[in-house]
Amino acid sequence: MSLTKERKQEIIKKFGDSEKDSGKAEVQVALLTERINNLTAHFASNKKDHASRRGLLQMVGKRRRLLNYLKSKDIERYRTIIKELKLRK
Repeated sequence: MSLTKERKQEIIKKFGDSEKDSGKAEVQVALLTERINNLTAHFASNKKDHASRRGLLQMVGKRRRLLNYLKSKDIERYRTIIKELKLRK
């Protein structure tokens, strides 16, 4: 299931400064996390969908690069987003 328009707006509102602020690194990480979680559920029933698996790996890589950027620029924002999204154990 893809990301609905309403769910995307909720995420942007929660992590962005305004409801149109989708460029902030935290918003991008949150949107990628939502899409990654949806695709992970998709692979439970579609084990041989290798094309989508490649897309998933690309999204994970992009999220990792965004988190590394955030970590180098502002460690407090990085820690906040990690805690909010429960990315690290």
